[in-house]
Amino acid sequence: MSGLVLDAPVVDGIPFARAGRDDLRARVGELLAAGEVDRARVLLLADADDWWTEPPPPPEQLARVPAAGTLREAMQLLGMGRVADYFAHRWSDPTHLAGLALLQQHWPGDRPVVDVACGIGAHLRELARRGVPDLLGVDVVWAKLWLAQRFVCPTARYVCADLTAAPDLGVGQPAYVMCHDAFYFLRDKPAAAAAMRALAADGGTVVVGHAHVADPHGEPLPPEGYAEVLGTGLLYDDDELTRSLLEGRPPRPAHPADLHASEAVALVAGDPLTPAPADLGEPLPPLTPNPLYRDGVLTWPSGRYAAEYGPRSSYLPERWPDPLPADAARRRLLVDLPEAW
Repeated sequence: MSGLVLDAPVVDGIPFARAGRDDLRARVGELLAAGEVDRARVLLLADADDWWTEPPPPPEQLARVPAAGTLREAMQLLGMGRVADYFAHRWSDPTHLAGLALLQQHWPGDRPVVDVACGIGAHLRELARRGVPDLLGVDVVWAKLWLAQRFVCPTARYVCADLTAAPDLGVGQPAYVMCHDAFYFLRDKPAAAAAMRALAADGGTVVVGHAHVADPHGEPLPPEGYAEVLGTGLLYDDDELTRSLLEGRPPRPAHPADLHASEAVALVAGDPLTPAPADLGEPLPPLTPNPLYRDGVLTWPSGRYAAEYGPRSSYLPERWPDPLPADAARRRLLVDLPEAW
């Protein structure tokens, strides 16, 4: 990727080209021109997505974020609250495993990869550790990209932008464009799907993972709605993806009409490509005990997290087993946390 992003201020190597933030972008540019990089960073760290309802932390707290030694400390300073719980424990949740199953079955190979609404880059990290070199993360929240670059996947490139109004991202084509656990939040789904297809180009691949069918948050569609907007008939049930990774087998596609009882679905449009050469069900070393276990007991970080993921995380036993089973890593009793987790 050539990294073309024009007319956007850049702090810590991350361009800020988010649509609808003209005043903020101008102020950041003014501060950078005056050599006030730290003040510009604080302004960007305070910017949130349109779904977030909490006020930003005070500037003096945000100014301490660059000195944070771990991902969790940085998220606490950023005031990420419930989102921090999800990001801190992403490595073993069923949604993340479903995303890995999609990557397993539809591997990008040597194509450029764009992760739309990439968050802190958990999937990009997996791709980077598996040898995929050409990675771009796009998100509307600059702070999440900063976390991704600092703590999770420093080898990827990041741009803060709305894909439907993004500048030239300098992506080679055909590309592999993916969006996990976020597409149902996008208000103009036809425009988002069109932008993803255009970025992937002819012969490219568009992958949407964990698109909620029914959820009090976001703006979900029925399975047929997602299939129509993405122009594909290749769909999966999210729970089936999780089970397939845990069982070490290919996932079984399903017809949209058979997915109405699903919590979430996944879709693949364009070139489906071929499975990964390695087993993504086996996390890469170094491995550490899953931090969800405290004093040998499975302990969820919050009631909200427990309600969402607990019923679908039966692969994690209630108590730490002794001895560990042979499939402890596959079941995410052992996880591959970022070094500065």
